[in-house]
Amino acid sequence: MAEDRVQIPGSERAAPAGAAPLGDAPPDEVLEVTVVVRPREAPPSPVTASDAAKRMSREAFAQRYGASPSDIAAVEAFARERGLTVVQADAARRSIVLRGTVSAMNAAFGTHLRHYDHAGTTIRVRTGTLSVPSSLKSIVVGVHGLDSRPQARTHFRAHRQARAAGGSFTAPQLGALYGFPSGLDGKGQTIALIELGGGYKQADLNTYFQGLKIAPPTVVAVGVDGGANTPAGDPNSADGEVLLDIEVAGAIAPGAKIAVYFAPNTDQGFLDAITTAIHDTTNAPTIVSISWGGAESTWTQQSLTNYDTALADAATLGVTVMVAAGDNGSSDGETDGKAHVDFPASSPHVLACGGTSVQASGTTISAETVWNDGASGGSTGGGVSDVFALPTWQTGAGVPPSANPGGRVGRGVPDVAGDADPQTGYAVVVDGQSLIFGGTSAVAPLWAGLVALLNQHRGTTLGFVNPALYTHPSALRDITSGTNGAYSARTGWDACTGLGSPNGTALEAALTG
Repeated sequence: MAEDRVQIPGSERAAPAGAAPLGDAPPDEVLEVTVVVRPREAPPSPVTASDAAKRMSREAFAQRYGASPSDIAAVEAFARERGLTVVQADAARRSIVLRGTVSAMNAAFGTHLRHYDHAGTTIRVRTGTLSVPSSLKSIVVGVHGLDSRPQARTHFRAHRQARAAGGSFTAPQLGALYGFPSGLDGKGQTIALIELGGGYKQADLNTYFQGLKIAPPTVVAVGVDGGANTPAGDPNSADGEVLLDIEVAGAIAPGAKIAVYFAPNTDQGFLDAITTAIHDTTNAPTIVSISWGGAESTWTQQSLTNYDTALADAATLGVTVMVAAGDNGSSDGETDGKAHVDFPASSPHVLACGGTSVQASGTTISAETVWNDGASGGSTGGGVSDVFALPTWQTGAGVPPSANPGGRVGRGVPDVAGDADPQTGYAVVVDGQSLIFGGTSAVAPLWAGLVALLNQHRGTTLGFVNPALYTHPSALRDITSGTNGAYSARTGWDACTGLGSPNGTALEAALTG
């Protein structure tokens, strides 16, 4: 008698474009997957800055909104029946890690794993939908790790010339231009950085912070799914992303602790890094900065849902999450002629960060426009989500219909902005070299550092800050000139720079009282 099975909603996946099939994955190849299960009770709406008294500890959250023991037991029993080993079960993250062979995974999840050649690298690929026994219906909401294709890309851009080209800023100089609060250093805060490759060397951090005459922040590396701090020695590799993130956030908030979560660049690795950071009771991040992503169309629906749920957990816990909006304009690097927004920046539970180009005269900003260097130089991402509905806090912002056919009005991206143009970029030290980097990857850690300062001043975390920002749009510098392709800047919110770049003095007054 055939087993009664049910499909996992949203698990449909196509083969990667441009990759060549190599044949079936060896049946005895061993892999690990992360099974995501439902919460025992639906979490409440995200806690906003005004609801600080309602916030729960991570431990209390796990007890109330984590996975139920019975659901975990059901998945563990299923695993044992299928010859799979339970590696870890984390109730807070609602995640169960299973290990087994390709043949066992194929049978357990109703799939057929194959190998493909992807740009000279062999990857494991699944296509079609996934399924589980009907006894797990509604319990299992996602399975990640069967497919090992790269999921995200960095959002930093190197200036075409080295630092001697001029026109760059240090992060503290930009903080001063944006009026960031003085007399604060982020003490008591922990900024989590999500990294899907690369690494940092302490020698680079020492050189960078000595040059700024700032004591280096405390930086710790946290490995997830076998990820580790492994510098490649090439500034154009993921090293560039890692060092940019640490140096910008650390220069703005040198008193904060910086925890860098390293994971493989896969759907599973990215999700596990995010959930590990959010629910980490050891480092206890108050802020998460993410400078990686990909067009919404490149994700499965189960991933969009599972990631967004994890990011909603962060908002509920009072953790502020900043995400870079992308560096490829309104197309987000896709070639189908349509507009796309980047995910996870398009999640309605994060602060999406777009990019500007800044010109300064002395200690003041003389001009600030949308960052757009053209097709070869990059431009800020932004637009209207094809997936997520318009959030309530964005209903009065004037989000326009999508540039795509049908004119859908959905979640508008970005929320805020900051300097991202490599030609007016950030002086950094990467793999022993002094360089200038830009990209929206720099904007997320810039805002992360600012939030650390505001948290310190406030005495409690801002948490899910979006509703407060949209209530106080005058606390930002409105950017009204420029375009990212399908969308143009205008007075008020726009799909290039959101509400605008930071006005630190006004934000301090609006958000900290």
